[in-house]
Amino acid sequence: MAAQAIGTPAEAAPRNDRTGAQPAHWGGVFAMTLCVFALIASEFMPVSLLTPLASDLGVTEGMAGQGIAISGVFAVLTSLSISAVARRVDRKRMLLSLTATMCLSGIVVALAPNYPTYMAGRALIGIVVGGFWSMSAATAMQLVPPSQVPRALAIFNGGNALATVVAAPLGSYVASFVGWRGAFFCLVPVAAVAWAWQWYSLPTLRAQPRAAGSGNALTLFRRRRVVLGMLAVGVFFMGQFALFTYLRPFLETVTRVDVSTLSLMLLTLGVCGFVGTLVIGRFLRAGFYRTLAAIPALMAAIAVALTAVGTHSAATTVLLGAWGLVATAAPVGWWLWIARTLPEDAEAGGGLMVAVVQLSIALGSTAGGLLFDSGGYRSTFVFSAVLLLAGAFLVYLTARADRTHST
Repeated sequence: MAAQAIGTPAEAAPRNDRTGAQPAHWGGVFAMTLCVFALIASEFMPVSLLTPLASDLGVTEGMAGQGIAISGVFAVLTSLSISAVARRVDRKRMLLSLTATMCLSGIVVALAPNYPTYMAGRALIGIVVGGFWSMSAATAMQLVPPSQVPRALAIFNGGNALATVVAAPLGSYVASFVGWRGAFFCLVPVAAVAWAWQWYSLPTLRAQPRAAGSGNALTLFRRRRVVLGMLAVGVFFMGQFALFTYLRPFLETVTRVDVSTLSLMLLTLGVCGFVGTLVIGRFLRAGFYRTLAAIPALMAAIAVALTAVGTHSAATTVLLGAWGLVATAAPVGWWLWIARTLPEDAEAGGGLMVAVVQLSIALGSTAGGLLFDSGGYRSTFVFSAVLLLAGAFLVYLTARADRTHST
């Protein structure tokens, strides 16, 4: 999902600080951060392994890419339904169950004898993605005092950023030695360590009472600017993952790079993405909606440029670095939009965004795979560019609706 940095923004933290009344469980925060790293790496590992995975399972690369789509579908279903369970169950127990499910997913995928079993394992990771991110903000608020919640969430996102940087290139590199199954299986011990650390360091996290009618994310669709904003988010992620999911087969068949060069190119994309998350703030302060609209417009231009110079490895590396720089930073802006637009409903808005993003990833990777199999990479990349331009236009409409609401 980023994927993708998914978590409630700092502005959504409670405003009334109860200094000294609540202990800080930083060990639990860091344990969950390790879990975030393993989760994001597991979710997007197929991106760097599509070619050998598809070959071994006897399916097309487009079908193999549906492993990301199905995880997105199950993440949506989980994020929209888990709150009913979370109201009755200790969150520590739920987090441990989800982490154990992540271990199981890695084992199922690594040992999958056929395509349906592989997809079942990917469905399991989707359940973990939807459940974990839906509870992450509420859990942070129970682990540390209110004034420390922004710091705790920043640490969570540090695990996300690290996984974004290293998961794809490391997966590709490890697979060159132990195969794609070994690359998936390498994440199982990491998830197991995260489970043990959470079991040791997390306190009892009893469900907190809620006001009547709170947390109903779907009621936010009554507001026009929320509808437009969520459409902009959804179309953006569809366009991004229609292309991003199929980078490896593009680089192998069009750019014709070897595994070492492929890993280096993916690392370049990840490092530039990490840099983008560090510098995006100053651009958002200078022009909030202008930046949100410029990002998909630039990505659309990159997608088209890749169809023209994709056979040249140096130019392709530069373009992928530019893609990572803006694409990875985009969610930072959209979480700030949630805080600005829904200051009193940030948690509900965040939950809604989780569902929208995951559904969009599923739709984008599915459509991109169908086009990749039937029309080749050019049709997939042009489709991505069209969606991204539509996303930029929807940002413009969102900005107009926001100005109208303010006046």
